[in-house]
Amino acid sequence: MSKKAKRIVILSEVELRKTLSRLTSEIIEKVNNLDNLLLVGIPTRGIDLAEVIEKELFRMTGLKIRKGVIDPTFYRDDQNRVGTRLIKATDIPTPIEKQDILLIDDVIFTGRTIRAAMDSLYSWGRPKRILLLVMIDRGHRELPIQPDFCGKKVPTSKNENISLRLNNVDNEEGVFLD
Repeated sequence: MSKKAKRIVILSEVELRKTLSRLTSEIIEKVNNLDNLLLVGIPTRGIDLAEVIEKELFRMTGLKIRKGVIDPTFYRDDQNRVGTRLIKATDIPTPIEKQDILLIDDVIFTGRTIRAAMDSLYSWGRPKRILLLVMIDRGHRELPIQPDFCGKKVPTSKNENISLRLNNVDNEEGVFLD
């Protein structure tokens, strides 16, 4: 049986688009000054998701929101367990002092990636506040970290895998459980 045949659709392309629109509306509602907002994507899919959110914010507000990338790999406390991958260059396009930072990742699981990303961010300065957006919250938290913006909560077993697929990268769109 092929890998595609086994996977379960959590969000179809249409549902993903609606969820992205809702999340963007929630950002507009919750962030008082969008000019003070910096979107920061976490590799790998968080970077692509940040790009989609940036375009959606522009579509809804006409404002060009700044975005950056933070790779928390060297700040992880569990590298032995998760292994390493090709490091993505951190790119923070502006001083982060007094900025509202929106960390963006595709899936939150244990919370360790987010903690490492926050540690990494603080090496760049002290933001006004850090918010977190994730497409999927799959539970199993090991740290007390909760997203401010969440596309969908999906209870999973620890050995299951969830993948966000985006047209500009994967030539298909949706969220899938493998």
